[in-house]
Amino acid sequence: MQYRKLGRTGIEVSEIGYGAWGIGGSQWGGADDDESVQALGRAIDLGLTFVDTALAYGGGRSERIVGRVLRERSEQVHVATKVPPKNQVWPAQDGVPVDEVFPGAYVRECAERSLENLGLEHIDLLQFHVWSDEWVRQGDWLEAIEDLRSSGAIRHFGVSINDHQPANALRLIESGAVDSVQVIYNLFDQSAEDELFPACREHDVGVIARVPLDEGGLTGTIGPDTEFADGDFRSYYFRGDRKRELEERTGAIVADLGIAEDALAETALRFILSEPAVSTVIPGMRSLRNVERNVAVSDGRGLPDEQREKLRAHRWVRDFYR
Repeated sequence: MQYRKLGRTGIEVSEIGYGAWGIGGSQWGGADDDESVQALGRAIDLGLTFVDTALAYGGGRSERIVGRVLRERSEQVHVATKVPPKNQVWPAQDGVPVDEVFPGAYVRECAERSLENLGLEHIDLLQFHVWSDEWVRQGDWLEAIEDLRSSGAIRHFGVSINDHQPANALRLIESGAVDSVQVIYNLFDQSAEDELFPACREHDVGVIARVPLDEGGLTGTIGPDTEFADGDFRSYYFRGDRKRELEERTGAIVADLGIAEDALAETALRFILSEPAVSTVIPGMRSLRNVERNVAVSDGRGLPDEQREKLRAHRWVRDFYR
């Protein structure tokens, strides 16, 4: 496993982190807690040192599983979690005041609930689960963050940027109030490279790359005939004609690079890790097989420049969450 700095925090995190949305169970067609515990434990055995969870994942279930695993381990693993929007609206909407979404008292309350779920002494990185740049210098959320930091409840602060809106955190980054940003960045949506990554490099802000495999779309395993389990949100994400369109797009990538279809996921992860601004990438990994395959990508080898340039032509920015 290779390691990188998480911006100015000084924390060294594994290039491959653990995205813990899936182990919360909700919206992914169910999850087996014992299998989740085994998968996360195996990832740590293989050198993983960063876990990203959220209070909203399964109503705290994901945090409780993460805490259960970490309390039984001696390895140092850094935990990031997220404060859900008080108005329960994802993504953040324009024109909504921050006091309706992240009032200071609510931020403190959520941090305390997350600490209770995790059973840990502190949270390494507390993030807002949505963000709007209109909120810079509004409300009392920053005072709450500083209070939590001063008390030792949290160490660092970040935000999870709205889906497919990487520029909607530039003012926050320039303000100096944030230590890291979490953003959709993958082989299809490369738009974070345009403005966000240069700003992060300039201000030494860490980058957590989420949705690296496009909710499974970049694994080469989803086609027109794919069916998802009851309760799996991907039946909505890949609804209508989207699976056929996806198959055409992934087929073009495989043909252009001359790779095997089952090498697509590895290629997608290597594409992300070839970007120096990225601190860590957080694929969801609910099985031992996926843990071992994904962690193996962190071997210090990026994509060849020729392949990376070819992949520029496969940029495909769209919002399947809507």
